[in-house]
Amino acid sequence: MALLTGAFVFYTAAFGAFEGLIQRAIFLALVICLGFAIYPLGQGRSWRWLGLVVDLALMAISVAACVYVVVNYDRIMTELPWATPLDMVLTAGLVLAVLELARRTVGVIFPLLVLVGLAYAYFGASLPGALRHRGFDAYYITETVFLGDLGIWGMLTGVAATVIAAFVLFGALLLHTGGGQAFIDLAMRLGGRQAGGAAKIATIASGLFGMISGSSVANVATTGNFTIPMMIRLGYPRPFAAAVEAVASTGGQIAPPIMGAAAFVMAEIVGVPYTAIISAALLPAILFYVSVFVTVHLVSVQRGLALVPAQELPPWRQILAARRIGPVVAALTGLGIGFWMGRSVSTSAFYGIVGLLAAFVLSQAGRLSLREMGQRVLTGFEDAGRGLVIIGVLLAGAQILVSMVNLTGAGVALSTAIVAWGGSSMALVALLVGVVCLVMGMGLPTTAAYVLVAAVLAPALTEVGVPLLTAHLFVFYFATISVITPPVCVAVFVGAGIANTGWMAAAGEAVRLGAMTYVVPFLLLIYPGMVLEGGNLAVVDALLAGVVLVFAIPTLLSRVPLSGWRWLDIVLLSTAIALAIWPHPSTPFIAAALLAFGWLMGRNRRQVAT
Repeated sequence: MALLTGAFVFYTAAFGAFEGLIQRAIFLALVICLGFAIYPLGQGRSWRWLGLVVDLALMAISVAACVYVVVNYDRIMTELPWATPLDMVLTAGLVLAVLELARRTVGVIFPLLVLVGLAYAYFGASLPGALRHRGFDAYYITETVFLGDLGIWGMLTGVAATVIAAFVLFGALLLHTGGGQAFIDLAMRLGGRQAGGAAKIATIASGLFGMISGSSVANVATTGNFTIPMMIRLGYPRPFAAAVEAVASTGGQIAPPIMGAAAFVMAEIVGVPYTAIISAALLPAILFYVSVFVTVHLVSVQRGLALVPAQELPPWRQILAARRIGPVVAALTGLGIGFWMGRSVSTSAFYGIVGLLAAFVLSQAGRLSLREMGQRVLTGFEDAGRGLVIIGVLLAGAQILVSMVNLTGAGVALSTAIVAWGGSSMALVALLVGVVCLVMGMGLPTTAAYVLVAAVLAPALTEVGVPLLTAHLFVFYFATISVITPPVCVAVFVGAGIANTGWMAAAGEAVRLGAMTYVVPFLLLIYPGMVLEGGNLAVVDALLAGVVLVFAIPTLLSRVPLSGWRWLDIVLLSTAIALAIWPHPSTPFIAAALLAFGWLMGRNRRQVAT
């Protein structure tokens, strides 16, 4: 099933997708069948036979529903048909299959949200006060969800079936044909011999993996099994090791060029090219990782954390060998050629896959047998299949929820309420939106969290004058960092489990390490140059403010001396932070001067002491 699903993705990336609903229906049918094969109900239990019956029944009705859509594509798109009892049965079965697979893959919170959305659409006429709406019967809900391109076959499912599917396949094949080891080797060589080397290895490796994996939690589970034990072995505190991995894996979601799956969804929602998304996200991502590096460095110096032994680091000759780095270079080259030629994002991913596979075969010829090479490619397809199941059912479920939000007007009502509470103050509205984003994103995967807050909360920002792309980046960042924000910090839970430590201590370390991420969204509102708009001077202003915060916030939180007097450090750093986030072109320069003054004072004091 994984090979069949991968072949479908590969073919449509190469030669173009089918008509909208046909592409989405075939993709969802394949994903659902694969999902029930990978995540069987009652596996290893005495009642597995009953689980098998349930799985086969849900699989059969889902495939029937998808085939029904393919066969009736013209009628659905041209006649807008009325729902029949058969349509209602197929819709109920398909929705149930999607939500059950979502429960098995990411937990119960997300499917419950979708069910609440459906229940609100049906029972809304009976609710009191502002929650009340005119109500919709089962036939109308069926027509919205199933018989059109606004429900389960909407834009989010379309993105999952084309762009995201192609990049999930690209990323999985890249990791399993040598890219994964190349990332780890490069991270070890770059960060291993610096202060806090093991933590910096985790930051680099997890960032590289996170850009491809599309899931912070999956990334922690993958790279964390290598980086967290290494940090613990070298004497790093267990909560610190878990936090470094969780924060670095989360940062991969906001780092170009791939940014997980949510960036592709954002491009479709906002209506801009994908390249515009990664351009706007470039500077904030750089500031995020520099901030994590600075924090790790300061904490490591303060605590005297060990370096990675030199004998454990791979030599540069091995790292840069053609058999190691060749597939990665070929994959990225193919991807770049596709973009340069003006091809679609999916076709560019196809070029990257072709380059990757060609380089893998050439570089491993004589070292691996054809059987061994085929096994690695097969493993990549299987891993891509797991990723496609999670992405497919999440975005299909999210599309159902979004369609109910739009149908009932819940998103408009919440946005209006936030604007009413915040009044004309953009800062207060942004603060309210940020807090609600953190709450709504807790327990959800990054992509699903972004889709939810984008539909409900981004309009509140645009109503008070925030540009559309900036508003979506704002809610995207807060939805992303919800996975490291207590109390429901899923990425921290996974990291703490690997480190065998308490999650609360790890969450505290994670908030400190990722403190800059909570500030970056507000910088997007203050400085247009943060998204590379407003001209060169605006970009310089934004960059300088970001650099001040990158050094001031970690220094303040880690209590590392700056001037040598603690009280003066607190005053200087707090004032610099306040000036950097004050919306005036000159304040970042004054903030930078204050930091320079404190550093020079501390250097002179150290020289006198020496």
